[in-house]
Amino acid sequence: MRNGNGQRQCEFGFTLVELLVVLSILALLLSLAYPKYFSNVERAKEAALKETLNTTREAIDQFYADHGKYPDSLEEVVEKKYITKLPFDPVADSAESWVLDQPEPPLEGMVYDIHSGAVGNAIDGSEYSTW
Repeated sequence: MRNGNGQRQCEFGFTLVELLVVLSILALLLSLAYPKYFSNVERAKEAALKETLNTTREAIDQFYADHGKYPDSLEEVVEKKYITKLPFDPVADSAESWVLDQPEPPLEGMVYDIHSGAVGNAIDGSEYSTW
């Protein structure tokens, strides 16, 4: 383009083709990274669930060792300061979805073991409810 004096004027900016090439490269990179990211998020949730289950089970066992009976609820384990708060299930995204197992008589109490209430299978193919 020329200005009023007949000199050539430089234009700055990108053409439509250049923008489309950049956007297609970004889309390609995102399509490669997207599955990897969410796979890692699922693995992190599963690791957090396993750690939560182990910690809560240890607290229930310690409660039994100290009191000679199993707790009547998870809230009782929190009240007696064996854990700081009710456990959160990161896979089910809830603190209320736990499945509690009762001990067989003659053992006393209502919470012998705890399992996740999450529906579905883990990355390794096992069901969350069997952990």
